[in-house]
Amino acid sequence: MVRMPTPHALSAAEPVTAREAAKAQRRQDLLDAAAELFAERGFESVRLEDIGAACGISGPGIYRHFRGKAAVLTQILETASHGLLDGGRAAVAGRPPGEEALEALIGFHADFALRHRDVIRVQDRDLGAVPEDERRDLVRVQRAYIDLWAEHIGHLHPEEDGAAAVFRAQAAFGLLNSTPRSVRRSPADRRARRPALIAMAWGALRAAHGLLLSTYAA
Repeated sequence: MVRMPTPHALSAAEPVTAREAAKAQRRQDLLDAAAELFAERGFESVRLEDIGAACGISGPGIYRHFRGKAAVLTQILETASHGLLDGGRAAVAGRPPGEEALEALIGFHADFALRHRDVIRVQDRDLGAVPEDERRDLVRVQRAYIDLWAEHIGHLHPEEDGAAAVFRAQAAFGLLNSTPRSVRRSPADRRARRPALIAMAWGALRAAHGLLLSTYAA
């Protein structure tokens, strides 16, 4: 599922009629189907008609929602990227900087990674297929999310510089975003794996400063 319960993911003008609501649902169905197909086959191997067929919508009908396949991919990754940034900011709001904020960020990101395995796979493999201008905007939003983590990691390790904080954040993301390969789709498996994901992310964030220095030296 691509849908994310964040302010950015909501339309500025929410559907107010049954017709508008049905159109919004068809658009969401197309995004969900596209994320699953892109994750399974790769962006280049999926046709716009394949996405429509998965939702019972004819090829021409898709153009009422998206101008092309690249626009579908862009929307999937924009929704995820803005959802992470907005959700991360909401998670730390009102919390003391450092460990308490990181606890909220880890839990938030773990839940995202468990719910959106397909989106993670698409981001890893197909970001390069997003048009250049839109990709630049995506990278800017994603960097802001990294910086949000790095800010609070800096409170956990005041002896380290900003580059080390970013390194720790990226290491935590690598562990949390392993779900496409390490977690099955069943709700039971997602529940069972969540504590381990959180513990591994904390391991990356709490690793001894000396261990980090030896990693840089290598």
